[in-house]
Amino acid sequence: MITAEPASSDGSADSRSSRQADWELDFYSRPILEADGKKRWELLITGSPDRSGRPPFRYERRCPAGEVNSTWLASALRDALDLALSEGWSPPQRLRCWRSAMRTMVQRAGTELGLEVRPSRRTYALIDWLAQREREVYPAEEGFMAGPLAPSPAPTPTPALPLPEAVRGDAWSWASLPLGSLRDAEDWPLGFHDLLPIPDALAADHPVPGLRLFSRSRALALAGWLGGLEPVRLRVEGCQLVLDAGQDDAWLVTDLEPEAAHTTRRELDTAREQIGGLQFIAVQTTPETPRFEGFWMLRDQPEP
Repeated sequence: MITAEPASSDGSADSRSSRQADWELDFYSRPILEADGKKRWELLITGSPDRSGRPPFRYERRCPAGEVNSTWLASALRDALDLALSEGWSPPQRLRCWRSAMRTMVQRAGTELGLEVRPSRRTYALIDWLAQREREVYPAEEGFMAGPLAPSPAPTPTPALPLPEAVRGDAWSWASLPLGSLRDAEDWPLGFHDLLPIPDALAADHPVPGLRLFSRSRALALAGWLGGLEPVRLRVEGCQLVLDAGQDDAWLVTDLEPEAAHTTRRELDTAREQIGGLQFIAVQTTPETPRFEGFWMLRDQPEP
């Protein structure tokens, strides 16, 4: 979640009683035929993981195919909120969902319960959970539709638009940080931020590529705007550095010289192959300033 100050990470009972995390939600059909010949519908909710190593909140519930609507979803969300409370979780500040086809339904249900719904692909924990269920859970279910399935309609790529004026700094630089240093990021002086867990198996000397943005007069405001865009990943398209964000947004960060584009693409590809696609975006007043007004860890991974 995006916060103004680092979250408490101690293991005390008081800390546990007020634990809070954003929720990542998927409400959709699965590759399983029920006894009535209709595809199974399922609601999955996971809390965005923190870096404490404790399991996130999770909730799953099947929905009859004839009851797929915002009323059923709102009822299930109430049940999930009650369960979370019983497990020591506060209600989430925001609920992220990435399927555009379900946006209206999720928005209606969330509004009914007073939950802020953000269309966003920044649902890394949910994507990992779905991938695990598709490998290990669904194939073991009766009615699993094995073999090739008709692919989902490919989304129309969104042309990259110039970054909004509010998110443009005075300067930028391409950089890398050793992965080991990011393990201590909770202790850095941070403003707006969103940090991701780092698997213990990854070597500390792996370089993590990223983008640094600088603004002497409005770094904090720039960081606030950037967080609102829901940054997902950086990629190189042709000779352009592009930031994917939100549910289907693509923002042009800058044009690159051919050689720089090649080098940047290679670094991002290497990160995808060796460290799970980890990246970062940092916002500072100057390159020498130790404080980060904004710092986001990103992941480049296959989209659902």
